[in-house]
Amino acid sequence: MINIISTWKPLIEVIILWFVIYRIILFFEGTRAIHVIRGIMILLVVFFLFQMLNFEILDWLLARLFAISVIALLIIFHPEIRQGLARLGQRNLFGNSLRQKELDYLLKEIGNAAENLSKDKIGAIIAIEMNDPLTAYIESGVVIDGRVSSELIESIFSRTSILHDGGMVIQQGKITAAGCLFPLSEKPDLNRIYGTRHRAALGLSEETDAIIIVISEERQDISLIYRGKMQNGLSREDLFSKIKELFKAK
Repeated sequence: MINIISTWKPLIEVIILWFVIYRIILFFEGTRAIHVIRGIMILLVVFFLFQMLNFEILDWLLARLFAISVIALLIIFHPEIRQGLARLGQRNLFGNSLRQKELDYLLKEIGNAAENLSKDKIGAIIAIEMNDPLTAYIESGVVIDGRVSSELIESIFSRTSILHDGGMVIQQGKITAAGCLFPLSEKPDLNRIYGTRHRAALGLSEETDAIIIVISEERQDISLIYRGKMQNGLSREDLFSKIKELFKAK
């Protein structure tokens, strides 16, 4: 038994190490820190390689560089780390559990509302919660707690509504809140044609795994934003299929 454990121990250690690395990368996915994390992971692999080959000088140098990198990461990216830890503590263990029929209904109503709003040149931003909770953003808005319907969505975003300029949050097939404030993205390369709504959607997608729909009142354009990536010029059918794909992938 001891011999078997000794034989498999290195493999088990490697599997555990790569699992931890994978989870850390997922933890910071969509934040500014992800590129630094990947760099540190490469340094870590090279460090272990140097140890195996007994390169003492390079091993010593890289060990100090790795320690400095970790400290620098904690100092420079402490806001992202704090947000990540908050998400980890609040993460839904079982995720969204919408049934196929409920999901189809939800997407149909959102699609109809998005199409009608874009035709009427009315702007809107709708966030669908996935695994990362949107509780902090719900607290900044007005609680609705209503069943999703295209009529209700259009009413909330109508120009005469006091909730028109904020974001809507949908959880478990219900409109939980509206008039919510989302964090603005600081992407320097974002095209100037995109206004506050698109920046808010990108900002939220950089901090959570929410699926966000944005309707532009200037261009009558429907956009889908997920994990910092934007898809523009979508039809109601495109929106339906793409969101469904994201739910399936989850």
